[in-house]
Amino acid sequence: MKLKTKIYLEDEKGKFMGIGVLWLMQSIMRLGSLRSAAAEIGISYSKAYGMIENLEAALGHRIIERKRGGKERVGASLTPFAVSFMEIYDSFQKECKVLMQEPFERFSAKYDKLEIEARE
Repeated sequence: MKLKTKIYLEDEKGKFMGIGVLWLMQSIMRLGSLRSAAAEIGISYSKAYGMIENLEAALGHRIIERKRGGKERVGASLTPFAVSFMEIYDSFQKECKVLMQEPFERFSAKYDKLEIEARE
């Protein structure tokens, strides 16, 4: 038996930040493109765009800066606010998962004991 957790943030409109948005932000940072980041994580561009818009609305800050100019006029980068937010959210979700491990181990031990008793 393994523990699987999903941690996300929500406001009155619903979820706005979770592991999928984190992966999208990390891909944008690495690839410099919302379209490329969406493709990398396997979602449509319109879904990725909506995720970023939803996050920006919930936080009240811009998350990406679209690059204008140059030959192709394409690309995006995370704002300094977004980079900091991404880092603190990633640390938070990792810490939550670590903190949940000990209660899960206690649960698992009790379950194992219950399982043994039920077989007797």
